[in-house]
Amino acid sequence: MKTQDAVFLFVAGLIVWALGTVYYWAHGVRFLETTSVRYWVNFFLPGMLSAAICVVILRWRRVAPAHWASAMLLLAIPGMIGEAVVLSNLATFMPRLQAALGGPYGAFLFTTYALVLGVAEVVTLKARG
Repeated sequence: MKTQDAVFLFVAGLIVWALGTVYYWAHGVRFLETTSVRYWVNFFLPGMLSAAICVVILRWRRVAPAHWASAMLLLAIPGMIGEAVVLSNLATFMPRLQAALGGPYGAFLFTTYALVLGVAEVVTLKARG
């Protein structure tokens, strides 16, 4: 992978994280303070959407499948660092969410990153034989 691709993926990850965080800042209450069924549906769908967006970015940049794991880390790391800051200051960055929702929000994030990175690892292992 070229240096410019790595930089692009890192910046794209920062942008995707920022957009997702702003979305949850504005609408997170609807997803986290809801019925159990609606919560679990919304728990998995955004993760699948995030994985799909990341796959589209990697395909668009023509990242070889053997490099997907490292490329996906470049997409994920800005968000993981950003969310650590958000979760440790939830009242500041997500004032609409009750403090008790930090756990469910963190679990949602953990699942999303695990799914995204897991997909990339499977693709990478398959490509490497």
